[in-house]
Amino acid sequence: MRIIKDTNIDFIGNRKIAILISLILLSISVVSLIMRGGPKYGIDFTGGTSLHLKFEKPISVGEIRGILSGIGLGNSEIKSFATGNDLLIRLQQQDNIEAITEQAMNEISSKLQGNPVELLSKETVGPRIGKELRSNTIKAILISLVLLLIYISWRFEFKFAMGAIIALFHDVLITLGFFSVLNLEVSLSIVAAFLTIIGYSLNDTIVIFDRIRENLKVLRREEYPEIFNISINQTLSRTILTSGTTLFVVFALFFFGGEVIHDFSFALLIGIAIGTYSSIFIASPVVIEWYLRSESKKSKVVLHR
Repeated sequence: MRIIKDTNIDFIGNRKIAILISLILLSISVVSLIMRGGPKYGIDFTGGTSLHLKFEKPISVGEIRGILSGIGLGNSEIKSFATGNDLLIRLQQQDNIEAITEQAMNEISSKLQGNPVELLSKETVGPRIGKELRSNTIKAILISLVLLLIYISWRFEFKFAMGAIIALFHDVLITLGFFSVLNLEVSLSIVAAFLTIIGYSLNDTIVIFDRIRENLKVLRREEYPEIFNISINQTLSRTILTSGTTLFVVFALFFFGGEVIHDFSFALLIGIAIGTYSSIFIASPVVIEWYLRSESKKSKVVLHR
């Protein structure tokens, strides 16, 4: 199915403008991360306690936050489920976390006697485990990128692999920058979103690279920029259709999925949009620049001879 036919957009010719936009976004991301001392980690990485509460009647986040403010826990992360009766409260790690958790439950029960509450689940992560999780997460992402570099180099060429990896770094760093600028927490679910973004962006990039590889063999008389433009235009309909349908689902999750998955869906929303953009304007331009520089070096060698 093709919703866009016979396009002839000069993507490669506009690559410098696109790269400038990316550099601006990357600069904002890096500056924000430096100013905040890195990402804002959730209790999965810093340690703390997560409480899943179920109330008999619907209750607002503001009402619970007001109750917790009375015992100095007003800054706790509180999220509501779509039903309105369930709440998720995350308390940051402290020396006497068990006593604080019990105090919070007692305070909520005493203030809301007309609305009985039930503790459905309680999860506690120690600071040491949180630190190990953070370290293992970074290692897992780096190892996956190295394996991707090896695989794409084997399936295509090293220049294609570098283009894909640079695009993936671009996608994750800009998405992480949005979280830093908006002061959103990075939890294990957000890491899962980042890995989803990597997979989605890579799949989109591979489709374009595959068409470029085919056209490099068929359109030998054409210049490299023209071959890359033809390839991107030929896969544009597929790119828009795939990204569009995925974004519709993510939009629905973002607006109607409730606060519990709000940050997760937000990460996917930004990541998929940036990933689609990078497949066209980052990955492919990196490869074309490599090709053009290689040709330039060959020409200089011939002239010197």
